[in-house]
Amino acid sequence: METEKAINLMRFVWPNGKFLRWIVLGVAVLMLFFINPLVIVEAGHRGIVLNFGAVSDNVLGEGLHLRIPVYQKIVKMDVRVRKVETDAESVSKDLQDAKSRIAVNYHILPEKTNKIYQNIGIEYKERILDPAIQECVKAITAKYTANELISQREKVKNEIRDLLKSRMITYNIVIDDLNIVNFRFSQQFEQAIESKQAAEQLAQKAQRDLERVKIEAEQKVTQAKAEAEALRLQKMNVTSELVKLREIEAKIKAIEKWNGVLPKVTGGSIPFIGIEDETHVGKK
Repeated sequence: METEKAINLMRFVWPNGKFLRWIVLGVAVLMLFFINPLVIVEAGHRGIVLNFGAVSDNVLGEGLHLRIPVYQKIVKMDVRVRKVETDAESVSKDLQDAKSRIAVNYHILPEKTNKIYQNIGIEYKERILDPAIQECVKAITAKYTANELISQREKVKNEIRDLLKSRMITYNIVIDDLNIVNFRFSQQFEQAIESKQAAEQLAQKAQRDLERVKIEAEQKVTQAKAEAEALRLQKMNVTSELVKLREIEAKIKAIEKWNGVLPKVTGGSIPFIGIEDETHVGKK
């Protein structure tokens, strides 16, 4: 009885080719949906090919790729320039505690993404980059005093960047740029710096005031010397004839201003004494 049912089912399905084709198509769609042999690698990424978990030498670029279902797995990694900010603590050459915030721009070598995944993993920032930043900051900071870290900030930054570059390239990570966002020291040291700056500003002001007073004094001395020299020259040019001439000029001006009215006096002689003398002098 069971055998007859199976034979009747086969007779129904086999001649009906359309029904069989629909079954095959449905199975194929389900396989594509669940297995998915197509892989898209987005812009700025690379695809690492794993063959049964083993890292392949083949690195997939951007675009659409085929993979062998079950056998191959694709891991995507970002190769664009990225930014990380890290707080670093160190000690200066003069044993001052220094806290700094370091900003680093970096990217991984696109053609070496498979090696990075194989040797480090996708957590390469936490495992390699962050500790390296801390170590490089401490190594360079220890070469400078606290004042030098402030006054030579650009030089310190360049040395930290170069040291970090040389260390990270061995891990196929490229350092594009590095910036020191901030340097902070202990409160006592910062207060000492502020006091020193205030003292320097006062000293500069006192120096400027001293120079101004000195210049004003020199100007007064120069002016006094000029006036003394002028008086000396005037005395050298004064003669008895010049004095007498000035007296005559003064009397003539007094005559010119006289209105012809004699002053009222109670006794004594009439003023304008010596007019005849001037006239005789003129005749002489």
